[in-house]
This record gives sequence, C-alpha cells and structure tokens, in this order.
Amino acid sequence: MQKFSARLISLRKERGLTQEDLAKLIHKKRSTVSGYEIEDKEPEFETICFLAQYFGVSTDYLLGRTDNPEVNR
Repeated sequence: MQKFSARLISLRKERGLTQEDLAKLIHKKRSTVSGYEIEDKEPEFETICFLAQYFGVSTDYLLGRTDNPEVNR
C-alpha cells in the first residue's frame, strides 16, 4: 500500500487538508488517517471508494495500479 499512502498524502495536501480534516470527512479518527499514511492501517473498500470520488481520481490510481488519475466513465 506504499503508493496508496504517498498518493493519499499528496492529494490531501493538494486540497489543503489536515489529517484531522480528512478524518472528519471519512468519519474516522485522525489516528486512522495517520495509519493510512504511514502504512500502518489499510482502509476499507467503502473508504477507498469515497476517497477516490472526493479527490476525483480512480480507485486504481489511488491504489497504485495505474499512474493515470483520470476516472474512466
């Protein structure tokens, strides 16, 4: 989940969000977001889908399966 971690940090910072801000959006604790970012915790499927939609990227991009952030519709 190394790419997920790096991409989450990058996307969060691009939006000017703190870990606390993001935690509130996904209804989790700040420590959970921190865990995602340091690769200590893995997000649930629903969380991955929400994050991808919120940041406007594909789940494949968020998970590191592609370098193309665009969502194919």
